[in-house]
Amino acid sequence: MNVTDPHGLNQGYPNRNQTSGTLPLDKDLSPKEKDSSAGCYEQLLISTEVFLTLGIVSLLENILVVAAIVKNKNLHSPMYFFICSLAVADMLVSVSNASETVVIALINGGTLTIPVTLIKSMDNVFDSMICSSLLASICSLLAIAIDRYITIFYALRYHNIVTVRRALLVISSIWTCCTVSGILFIVYSESTTVLICLITMFFTMLVLMASLYVHMFLLARLHMKRIAALPGNAPIHQRANMKGAITLTILLGVFVVCWAPFFLHLILMITCPRNPYCTCFMSHFNMYLILIMCNSVIDPIIYAFRSQEMRKTFKEIFCCTQQCEWRGKYRLLS
Repeated sequence: MNVTDPHGLNQGYPNRNQTSGTLPLDKDLSPKEKDSSAGCYEQLLISTEVFLTLGIVSLLENILVVAAIVKNKNLHSPMYFFICSLAVADMLVSVSNASETVVIALINGGTLTIPVTLIKSMDNVFDSMICSSLLASICSLLAIAIDRYITIFYALRYHNIVTVRRALLVISSIWTCCTVSGILFIVYSESTTVLICLITMFFTMLVLMASLYVHMFLLARLHMKRIAALPGNAPIHQRANMKGAITLTILLGVFVVCWAPFFLHLILMITCPRNPYCTCFMSHFNMYLILIMCNSVIDPIIYAFRSQEMRKTFKEIFCCTQQCEWRGKYRLLS
């Protein structure tokens, strides 16, 4: 990757598992620093099969999420459309990561020969997809947070404020802006200013989302008591809305845990690239990529555990697939 990984495709066919180009040379270190950082200079070795497996699992899981939302009309709501956007972003992140790793392995193994002039373009395409998907993930999470906030605090006006048309417009805007931004980030990735902008955007979004969730949970109980005084099933709807807010809080927590090491890596690249302790942390870059891909695998599991409607639709999809297979076998036998 241009932005973070010195072992991208454009670095003369290197492998992700080779020694990092950002590591300090031994002659630049004192004997004490050499001893304290021994064993930290080599990149952590993770097999290509691990990246490929996670990429395939993430692809299948997130396709299942998108298919479930498309199939079930009960899931045709703004929140689930935002979840669909998040699933697509998760899928692109992991598939792009896995694809880049496989291409690097094929090149290093001599199986695939690509002109040097094409290497940089391929690397930029992969990295632009990853960066755009990252930004789309953050923006989709923010959109979900705002949706839950409006659901809880403006429950009676929610359907007038958040319509399906507006949700689709927001999603279109998110992907358009994130795609353009992702391409620009990669094109100008050698600039420290661009990295600082990316890091700042990440933490600004997190602070904004955290503020929304804290406000929601601090005042939600009081608001639920007021809603409970209204006739009908308002309290039931409010409890469902709170469950949705909790689900999205879990998603946000998993996102932070999986992406934080990656952004800490970026921060260390800017602030202390030659410090032996920073170098030791950065030598585990491949593990941070695995964490990112794990986020894409975990999210669909969260949807399944937290949403009964999603579980029901998943079962229907699986049962339909099995019935189609049985019918096909029966026709062949008959």
